Amino acid sequence: EERGERREERGERREERGFLIKKSKNIMADRDRPSIKNDDQYEALREKGYRQEKAARIANTPNAGKKGGKASDYEDRTKEELYEQAKNVGIEGRSTMSKKELIEALRNN
Repeated sequence: EERGERREERGERREERGFLIKKSKNIMADRDRPSIKNDDQYEALREKGYRQEKAARIANTPNAGKKGGKASDYEDRTKEELYEQAKNVGIEGRSTMSKKELIEALRNN
């Protein structure tokens, strides 16, 4: 109870300072959430269980919400191409990964 009361107090202080507080499943304030271009898609991804970072990255792509399917399968790409893709999305430890590990990391990121 004491912890919940502290959250309420912080929430009241945030409101007093002019912050908009959105009711959500997590306690994180909106100001701590990444900037999102497609809010509907972001929320749908979060409800599916995506991490904040991944949901934000997907929702902020220039063609967010549009159909894809133009990229080749990971298995058809070279290890170097997979490494570059892993680098672009910020996968750590990619330099020591095998092709199979890079594919798994890209699919689960």
